[in-house]
Amino acid sequence: MTAVASFCFVVAAAAFALGLKLLARPTTARRGNLVSALGMAAAVLGALLLAFRGAGDETMALLGWIVGGLVLGAAVGAPVARLVKMTAMPEMVALFNGLGGMASLLVSWSSVHAAWRLAASLADAAGAAADAAFPADPDAAAAAMLPGPVAAVALGFAALVGGITFGGSIVAWGKLAGKMPSGPRALPRQHLVNAGLLLACLVLVGVYAIAPGQYWIFLFVVVLGLVLLGPMAVLPIGGADMPVVISLLNSYSGVAACAAGFAIGQPLLIVTGALVGASGLILTRIMCLAMNRSLANVLFSGFGADDATVAAGAATRGERREATVRTPHEAFHTLEAASSVVIVPGYGMAVAQAQHAVHDLAKLMQRNGTEVLFAIHPVAGRMPGHMSVLLAEADVPYEQLVDMDAINERMDGIDAAIVIGANDTVNPAARDDPSSPLAGMPVIEVDRARTVFVLKRSLGSGYAGVENPLFFLPNAAMILGDAKATVDALVTEFKDEG
Repeated sequence: MTAVASFCFVVAAAAFALGLKLLARPTTARRGNLVSALGMAAAVLGALLLAFRGAGDETMALLGWIVGGLVLGAAVGAPVARLVKMTAMPEMVALFNGLGGMASLLVSWSSVHAAWRLAASLADAAGAAADAAFPADPDAAAAAMLPGPVAAVALGFAALVGGITFGGSIVAWGKLAGKMPSGPRALPRQHLVNAGLLLACLVLVGVYAIAPGQYWIFLFVVVLGLVLLGPMAVLPIGGADMPVVISLLNSYSGVAACAAGFAIGQPLLIVTGALVGASGLILTRIMCLAMNRSLANVLFSGFGADDATVAAGAATRGERREATVRTPHEAFHTLEAASSVVIVPGYGMAVAQAQHAVHDLAKLMQRNGTEVLFAIHPVAGRMPGHMSVLLAEADVPYEQLVDMDAINERMDGIDAAIVIGANDTVNPAARDDPSSPLAGMPVIEVDRARTVFVLKRSLGSGYAGVENPLFFLPNAAMILGDAKATVDALVTEFKDEG
C-alpha cells in the first residue's frame, strides 16, 4: 500500500507541474486544468491508500472522516462551480484562496494539538507510575513528544500564513462581493502597524520554537494572524487593486501549504505548496508592474485611491467638457468603414454578460473585411485573467487576443477602438496627469485611436473612483446604456446591412 501511495504522490506532483505549465498559455489552459484535476485525484487516492494501511476501528473512523470530507466538499464545490456567475468569479477565487489557507492552518493546529495532548498524557502517566519503564523525569518524557525547534517553526509559520490568508481573503471577498465598502480603509501609519504585527508574530513563532510546550503561544499566533494581521493587511487596499491582492493571497496559500507539508513530513504538500506559492508570487509581480506598484508597497502599506486623493486629482484637471453621446446606429457607420478595430473589454462586459454578443459583433466585422483585435489589460476585471476567461467562454480565437504593450505600439494606426465597461485601464490621466491617483500606471492608450466608442451605463468613474478624461476627448463618443443591449444593436445593424 505504501509503495502504491508513494507512486500516486509522484504522479500527482508531476501532474501539478505539467498542469501549471499548460496554464501559462490560453490555447492549453483547459488541458492544464484537466491534468491538474487528475493529479489531485491521484493525490486523494494516495491518501486513501495510506489510510488503509492499518486495521480496526481507528482506521475505519479515519476513512469515515476522509470519505465524509470528500462527499461534503463535492456537494458544495460542484454546484458552486456550476452555478456561479462570471461576475462573481473574483470573490469566489478570493474565498477559495482563504479556504486553502485555513486548511493549512488546521493541519498545523491539529499536529500541535495532538503532540500537546500526547505529551500531557505521557507526563501524567509517568508522574503517577512507579514502573521503571517510565523515565525518572516526567518532563523529559513529555518533551520527547513535542515538536523540535525546526518543526515548531514550520508549524507556527504555517498557522500564521494560513491565518493571514484566510483573514485577508474574507475581507477581499467582502469588498468584491459588495458586502463592505470597496475603498481603502486605513489607520494612521497603517504600514507601521502591519509591520509591527508581523514582527510580533514572527517573534512569537521563534519563542514557540524554544518552548513548544507553551501551547498558548501557538494559539496567540493563530489569533493574531487570523483576526488582526490578515484583515488589516487587506483593509487599506482599494477595490481597483484587487487583482494584485488575489494573486498575492494565492501565493500566501501556497506558502502556508508548503510549510504545513514540511511540518508533517508530507513531500507532496511541500511540492504543491511550492508550486502554488512561486506561481502566485510571479503573478503578483506581473500584477504589480501592471498597476505600477512595488511588491514592498503591496506587502507593507495600504494602496489604492482614497476619496481625498481622487477629489484633489479631479480638481487639478481643469474645466470639464461635455461628452459626445452617440447611438449604436451612428457608431455602426464608423465601424462599417473601419479597416481595423480594437475591442477593449472590462468589468462592465462581465456585468452585462456581453461576451457572446461581442464575439458575434467581431465575426460580423471580420466578415466585412475589418481586422478585429481584443486588447486585454493585465488587471482588467477584478481578478487576474478575468477578461481572458470571459472571452474564452465565448470562443473568441486566441489569435485575436493582444497584450497591452503590443496594441499600444499599433494604436496610432487603429481606425476605431470599442471600450466595453473598462475605465481605469484606459484612463489617459494615468499617463498625462501626475496628480491622478493612477499616475504612472500603464494603460491601453485607446485615446490615440482615430475614433473611440465607450460603452458604459453612465459617465461615472470606475472602480478606483477616478474620473476619466477620455470621455470628453474630441475623438471619443459615449454610447450609454447596457453593454449587451448596445452590442446587440450593433450586431443587428450589421446583419440588416448584410
